[in-house]
Amino acid sequence: MTRGWVLMAATLLPMGLAACGGPDRVTVDDAWIRLPAVAGRPGVAYFTLEGGPSNATLINVSADIAIRAEMHESMTGTGGMASMKPLASVAVPAGKDTVFAPGGRHVMLFDVNPKAKAGRIYNLTLNFANGARIYAPATAVGAADPAPGS
Repeated sequence: MTRGWVLMAATLLPMGLAACGGPDRVTVDDAWIRLPAVAGRPGVAYFTLEGGPSNATLINVSADIAIRAEMHESMTGTGGMASMKPLASVAVPAGKDTVFAPGGRHVMLFDVNPKAKAGRIYNLTLNFANGARIYAPATAVGAADPAPGS
């Protein structure tokens, strides 16, 4: 009987300790979508990636309410001019947060379904260079509405 308990403890203890060390893969938090103010204009998706135990590379994102999505980064150039550049991929360092937020990295959503409504949940699909795929629910907010949690 004692040997059985020792074997069970030897099996469960490492699993319990691994659970304390953080996620075993990249996770997505706080995903949300800003719907376009005018039909036909792009929407935008934001979220935070929490890095797993090893480095990862996000290669694309799609949304079930848009025909096309592109990762971009906003920046302020010389003379204070704002600009945006497309991103082919985004590094997600192990154990660190990678943020997609207004004024920085974001996902442009083109040809958003005109029937999309604020307050509803839509799905983002994040694809990684290693073949991993994460599905994340994202709350839609209207063009003039505050961001979730603000």
